[in-house]
Amino acid sequence: MAKAPTEPRVRRRKWMGDKAREEGLIAARKLLLEGGPAAVTLASVGEAIGMSHANVLYHFGSAADLQSALMGSMIRDLTDALDGAVERIKTDGAAPRVIVDQVFDAFGEGGAGQLAAWIALSRDFSHLEPVREAVNSLVVAFRDKFLDEDADPRVRSAVLMVATCAFGDAVIGPHLRDMLGQDEDAMRSLAAKLLPMFVIAPL
Repeated sequence: MAKAPTEPRVRRRKWMGDKAREEGLIAARKLLLEGGPAAVTLASVGEAIGMSHANVLYHFGSAADLQSALMGSMIRDLTDALDGAVERIKTDGAAPRVIVDQVFDAFGEGGAGQLAAWIALSRDFSHLEPVREAVNSLVVAFRDKFLDEDADPRVRSAVLMVATCAFGDAVIGPHLRDMLGQDEDAMRSLAAKLLPMFVIAPL
């Protein structure tokens, strides 16, 4: 008697593997945001999702592969957020504060600030390459909305200012604000005030 086809079972196993990876990456991101890069280990991820060390190893291959997968996932989210900012500029004129909030959210709540710090410390800057296209799209959107092609250097300065402020605010902003008696919104408000100076007035 012929055996029943096994394809549905294979599909189910693949889905379970994808689901396990997805849960592992969600847990790894939470660990990164709460405890920094040192907190992202196979053992800690396994503990967070109720999976043995061996099973986490099976799904990710190694600690380095887990970290690389997390970087890839977070960078995709960052590029999506930057693409979202581009669309806001194109469609509704995006007030400076709207643009600033979108970029700051990506670096803060989205974890891109911690991710960038991790990449900088590991010196593996190849992981940042996918961000290049998204950043350049942001530059083009600024230029096309507010200025002309001759203003490209000013627009690049504006994007540099917003991204650097967002990165710094995500990594050490809470501590600096506390030292200086500033509220949680201080850096965003400052960046939003500075942005029109970059895109309107010559530097």
